[in-house]
Amino acid sequence: MQLENTMQSADRPSASQRSEVGKIRRKNEAEILRAATLLFSKNGFQGVRIAEVAEEAGLPKANIYYYFTSKEAIYTGILRKLISGWDEALEEIRADREPREALEAYVRAKLDYGRRNPEESRLFAAELQSGGPFLSDADREHMREATDKRVTIVEGWIENGRMKPVNPRHLFIILWSATQFYIDSDKLACDALRIPEMTDTDYQDAAATILQTVIGSVIPTA
Repeated sequence: MQLENTMQSADRPSASQRSEVGKIRRKNEAEILRAATLLFSKNGFQGVRIAEVAEEAGLPKANIYYYFTSKEAIYTGILRKLISGWDEALEEIRADREPREALEAYVRAKLDYGRRNPEESRLFAAELQSGGPFLSDADREHMREATDKRVTIVEGWIENGRMKPVNPRHLFIILWSATQFYIDSDKLACDALRIPEMTDTDYQDAAATILQTVIGSVIPTA
C-alpha cells in the first residue's frame, strides 16, 4: 500500500509544476487574444483565419486549438476581456465615495483602459454595428446589471442632496460615449484637435474637459 501511494504521488505534478503550467497557459492565452484582437479589429471576424492568429501569436496552429476550441471562442474571449476591463472602471463608482471623486475616477479609468486597448474597443464597436451576433444574452444582461448597480448608487447620491437631479442612465450613456469617442474615433478626434495623434497630455485634457462640463454640472457647489 505504501509503495502504491508513493507511485501515485510520483505520477501527480507538484504544486510548483502546476503553478508553472498555469503560468504558461495564462501567457499563451493572453498572447493568442492579443494577436486575434489585432487581426479581428482590422479585418473583422470573417476576414481572419486561425492560421493567421497562430502566426501573429508566434505559436503553432495546434496550440491555438489547445487553448481555444474555435475561432468563435477566441472572439468571444476578447469581448469578455473588454467587458471585464470596463467592469474594473465601473468599480470606481461606490456608494461610500464622494460623487465627484467616484465619477472622476471612473472617467479617467475608462479613458485609460481604452487608450491601452484600442483594438479591443474598436472590435466591440464593429460587433455592435453588425448587430452583436457574438454578444451573448448573458453578456448583455451582465452589462445591464452592472449599470443598474451604479444607477442605484447615483439615485442615492441624489436623494441625499450630494448630486443634482439627473437621469442616471442618460448620465452613464453620456460619460461612456464621451470617453469612447477618443478611442473608437481617434482620427476624427485628432482632426478636431488639429494634432497628428493623441498624447498623454491630450488624454488628460480630454478627461479634464469631460469632468468639467458633464460632472461639474451635476455636483452641487459648496
